[in-house]
Amino acid sequence: MKPTLLVFLMFFTSGLYAQVAINTDGSDPDNSAMLDVSSTSRGFLPPRMTHLERDAIADPAQGLVIYCTDCGELQVFSGNVWTNMAGNMANQGLAIGNNYQGGIIAYILQPVDPGYIAGEFHGLIATPGNQTAGSPWGCYGTSITGADGTALGTGIQNTLDILAGCAEAGIAARICGDLVLNGFSDWYLPSIDELNKLYQNRAVIGGFVNTAYWSSSETDPNNAWLLNFVTGAQLSIGKFNNNYVRAVRAF
Repeated sequence: MKPTLLVFLMFFTSGLYAQVAINTDGSDPDNSAMLDVSSTSRGFLPPRMTHLERDAIADPAQGLVIYCTDCGELQVFSGNVWTNMAGNMANQGLAIGNNYQGGIIAYILQPVDPGYIAGEFHGLIATPGNQTAGSPWGCYGTSITGADGTALGTGIQNTLDILAGCAEAGIAARICGDLVLNGFSDWYLPSIDELNKLYQNRAVIGGFVNTAYWSSSETDPNNAWLLNFVTGAQLSIGKFNNNYVRAVRAF
């Protein structure tokens, strides 16, 4: 005979609390638990809502738990911010591949990343398509002071330094720096590490071609870093070469 669900309630005459056990064997709840749910064939369903519905909760209590349907994760309110069950900042209803602030979310900063701020949501936005199918990095033989940053967060300063130190028209950094798209004008040529994040998420971001893309990271007066979107290889080659360009902006 298929077991039926037994709800066992223990009401204490003091009226201070009642322990509840939900199981199929009639066992008492654990002494440490107000609610003890035991099952090998069913799960527990918390309230399910979008991040907008979550944010509309007035004065959420510390420890409040919900499942955010458009975030794709179980979330708990810490007393200050919503976090996921690993204790990191909760997804705010945005994900890589979403359209957002003039482009497509290409990467979301993680706790190990430079520039990560606990309790805040930041990352990279890529333009919806390529800016050019072939442009030089520019100023072959000239060292651009300050344009050697490779880490996340360095691409914007690289771009500014290239624009200040290289007057050539039509170069990769200038194409990005001069871009005004969907109401935003703070686009830049990504550093090699930023470009690598675009490569890793290329299928979700979309619009890439199986070829090489310039980064804003200079190697020496003659060379700069590019990333091959076929193999994922990062190569230092001559700045006079023409390669694809995809602009990003920070959010």
